[in-house]
Amino acid sequence: MNSTAILDLLHSHRSIRKYKPDLVDDETIRRVVAAGQSAATSSNLQMGTAVVVRNRDRRWELARLCGDQEHIREAPVFIAWCADRSRLDRASLSRGYEQNTEYLESFLVAAVDAAIMMQSAVTAAEALGLGTCYIGAIRNDPVAVIELLELPQRVFPIAGMTLGYPRHPSRVKPRLDLDAVLHWERYDPADHELLEQYDRVMADTGIYRGREQPLRSVAQGNDRNRDADASIATDLYGWIEHSARRIAEPKRTRLSEVIRRQGFDLK
Repeated sequence: MNSTAILDLLHSHRSIRKYKPDLVDDETIRRVVAAGQSAATSSNLQMGTAVVVRNRDRRWELARLCGDQEHIREAPVFIAWCADRSRLDRASLSRGYEQNTEYLESFLVAAVDAAIMMQSAVTAAEALGLGTCYIGAIRNDPVAVIELLELPQRVFPIAGMTLGYPRHPSRVKPRLDLDAVLHWERYDPADHELLEQYDRVMADTGIYRGREQPLRSVAQGNDRNRDADASIATDLYGWIEHSARRIAEPKRTRLSEVIRRQGFDLK
């Protein structure tokens, strides 16, 4: 695959939520995970782990724990991508050392390792004609997921992922203009026009059709809302309104408790 083909593959990424019943064989799964394993890793500590689930009953239980999402039941493979310092425990103890996981950095660097690993695996899967969808809802009930997958201390599920052959092509979701995320030398927050432009693009896709709610004006918000980004249009139900509603509500508020329970103190 030449460089143009690789870039085209990356730019054509889309989440797949409808799968064929075709099974994914062991060797294909190994190729996908091996590609993830070849990704960058902090200090070669390799703190990512993939737990592959194909058993129907276990997948259905994961679907229930992850917001009752039908595509988790439908996809022939579910992969739990985990931040894993458990291997380092075993390696350290074999040489008479004790791993220190008291501080936030120890969890964060493992989570980043897992995230880089799973994104490389997604690219490999798509190169092989497979489709994927990340499942953040694996963190809805992490204690139950940990128990179901028998994850030991110092292993935490960062994200799930469905894997299978797409039933039909899906569209590529538009992204923000590159200039909204690419900054030169310093961070420039003057992106109001780019946000409004993207808002209209996303609304035009029809993705929010049927999910619209009455718009809330900036004046209805608190003082901070009125001071920040008051110039952004509020007459359209698009990405801005939908995203603002989503991030205004706290989610998964007990994650730090579970992470500590798994052996990361987060000081």
